[in-house]
Amino acid sequence: MMSTLAISRNTAPPVRRVAPRSGQAQQRIRPIVLQNNDSKPRKDSVPDWNALLCNVARQDSAAFAVLFEHFAPRVKSYMLRLGSDAQQAEELAQEALAAVWRKADRYDPARAAASTWIFTVARNLRIDAFRRRNHPEPDPNDPALVPDPPASADMVVSRKQDAVRIRRALAELSDDQREVLQLSFFDDQTHTQISETLDIPLGTVKSRIRLAFGRIRNLLEDEE
Repeated sequence: MMSTLAISRNTAPPVRRVAPRSGQAQQRIRPIVLQNNDSKPRKDSVPDWNALLCNVARQDSAAFAVLFEHFAPRVKSYMLRLGSDAQQAEELAQEALAAVWRKADRYDPARAAASTWIFTVARNLRIDAFRRRNHPEPDPNDPALVPDPPASADMVVSRKQDAVRIRRALAELSDDQREVLQLSFFDDQTHTQISETLDIPLGTVKSRIRLAFGRIRNLLEDEE
């Protein structure tokens, strides 16, 4: 509750009263009211991106949806600054986030911040796109080329449990949304390939993926 402080008659400095002129009504002196700063809204806390990326490594779709919403537009802007056109920048951004989903278990928070790791994956994807035109040797330091480490027993159990939740969420999607997710994350197709496979515009593919992630996130949050 907002508190107020009023300067009382005892603490205020003495005031010399002047008699009103003839024909003038005497004005009433109102107390001065001061407001404190307790009611200022606090800024929302920033999510722990490192922890969210570690949750994505456990196939947490809700955590990935938060990462996607935050980093996808920022990665796109990064691609534009590197010289990509708008269409290529958007496609590379979404492909980068798809790679984050597939390879998040390779992320080590002790070695790099989540944002650094994500932008490194995005930068390497752009380099790969350029290299495909010139056919040079692949970069052995590219995170996308590092072999997957063997999964621990706890990780296997956790992934199975998450897989059950994800399958239930996928069952609630529309057929169109479920189809593009299947092609993107299970068949490992790029958005351009999905567009050609389904014979639909590239923008429709991207829109369905965004809507599907939002729907999955809401469904998983409702289960918690």
